[in-house]
Amino acid sequence: MIKNIQIKNYAIIDELEINFSKGLTIITGETGAGKSILLGALGLIMGKRADTKVLYETDKKCIIEAHFEVTKYGLHRFFEDNDIDYEDECVVRRELTPSGKSRAFVNDTPVNLGVLRQLTGALIDLHQQFDTLDIHNVSFQLRMVDALAGNRDLLEKYQGLYRKYVKNKKSLAVLIEQNDNAGKEMDFLNFQLEEFNEAGLINGEQESQEDELKRLSSAEDIKRILSEAYRFLCDSEQSVVGQLDTVVISVAGLKDVHPDLERLHTRFEGIALELQDVATEFEQIADGTEYDGERIIEIQQRLDLIYRLQNKHRVASLAELLEIQEGLSSQLLAFGDLTEEIEKLEASLEKQSKQLFKLAADLSKRRKSVIPGFTKKVLDLLKMLSMEHSQLKIEINPLKELTMTGTDEVEYLFAANKGSRLQAIKDVASGGEISRLTLVTKSLVANAIPLPTLIFDEIDSGVSGDVALKMGTILRNLSNEHQVVSITHSPQVASKADAHYFVYKNHTAERTLTRVKCLTQEERVRSIAVMLSSNPPSESAMDNARELLKMAEASA
Repeated sequence: MIKNIQIKNYAIIDELEINFSKGLTIITGETGAGKSILLGALGLIMGKRADTKVLYETDKKCIIEAHFEVTKYGLHRFFEDNDIDYEDECVVRRELTPSGKSRAFVNDTPVNLGVLRQLTGALIDLHQQFDTLDIHNVSFQLRMVDALAGNRDLLEKYQGLYRKYVKNKKSLAVLIEQNDNAGKEMDFLNFQLEEFNEAGLINGEQESQEDELKRLSSAEDIKRILSEAYRFLCDSEQSVVGQLDTVVISVAGLKDVHPDLERLHTRFEGIALELQDVATEFEQIADGTEYDGERIIEIQQRLDLIYRLQNKHRVASLAELLEIQEGLSSQLLAFGDLTEEIEKLEASLEKQSKQLFKLAADLSKRRKSVIPGFTKKVLDLLKMLSMEHSQLKIEINPLKELTMTGTDEVEYLFAANKGSRLQAIKDVASGGEISRLTLVTKSLVANAIPLPTLIFDEIDSGVSGDVALKMGTILRNLSNEHQVVSITHSPQVASKADAHYFVYKNHTAERTLTRVKCLTQEERVRSIAVMLSSNPPSESAMDNARELLKMAEASA
């Protein structure tokens, strides 16, 4: 329920505050005093678009703040999903700056208008003539029937299973699509894998092949240079090794005559032997090296194949190619499991479908059982409100497919006058007639459905005093279960209030301001008397007003 609303710097309101009672709050006032302005401010709280034209003082921001008691609305999940701190008393604030920037807050957490509308839609049901009413909505029509049929638990069970069913259907569709495309995908994967298999890649071969290609490409240089080195060292008249051997022999004859020469002779002899070994290895490498053009071509072709695969798969190493080959094999193996998965899921869906159709049939049976009684009560109340020729028919048509609410399509067909053709409520033009139908239907489901705060804007417009009195009684009865706010010009409706607010204009030297005051009992008498007659009211009007209030108290 809404506990309080504070409005600052909006239209002709500089600042005001209204506290709402739990029962029936009535708002009255002269035409143009600002009742519609209050609804406009409330509309901002409900997420409607803002315009800087509404600023009372153009250099200051407009602030609308409302406090709601939300304990009974089951909104914990909503707050959690939107990262908003939950409090039993929820504070909704809307700000509009002179620059035109609009911001919304829930419990001091910034929110977008979509979140704001979703929240306030659960907290406030604002009924204005010529607006789109929720009774036009077939989902709300069905919701009322379900509430009267006591279908909450059964519907929750059905919807829980239906969500799983829909999820499984989506999974099945994905699997079937994958299976349909599997042939093409498997052909492509097989083509790629066959290319790898034909290549016969071996881990590490790229490096060894590249090294061998370098050797073979340099074979002539290796043979020539090493052969020349061998001849220079060992196989020429003035070979280096031969000359070193001469030095070794010469020094050997002197090692006994000088203490250092034996050590040096040993070192030099080792150098000569090492150089001889190097020369021998040069000769062996030169003898073992031959230019092999066919082998070069073979290696180049092999490396070209590896490079082409690397470029095709956009990798830089042979190890990565082998990983891709393994992955292709794994993907092909996975395709073999799809058929079995599809069959299991189809069997599960068939079982779920049978359960859902059975639950849907139970829901439908219960819905149909309450429609005659509900229709009769609606028409009886409409007769009481001078719509004795009204016709209402609630049709339940079967659907072939399962939906979130079962297999029923519900539609309310209505005609306000004798001889008129029954039409869908959304096609009935008269706002006043639909207003009364809305009031009647909501009053009948008030005990069975969790309705938000109900705000009615002049739904009693254009009706007689007797009808208005009966509408006031319905509003009062409705307020026993739900918070109700009604803006009215009807003295009969105003007499039913638990709290009566009067909207008026206060004229200052500079401008006109809207003010709101909660009327005392005596002030209510005078206000209702003015509504009955004129201002100032006659004494008989004052007596009539007191009588209306006394009747309201007696019927409370």
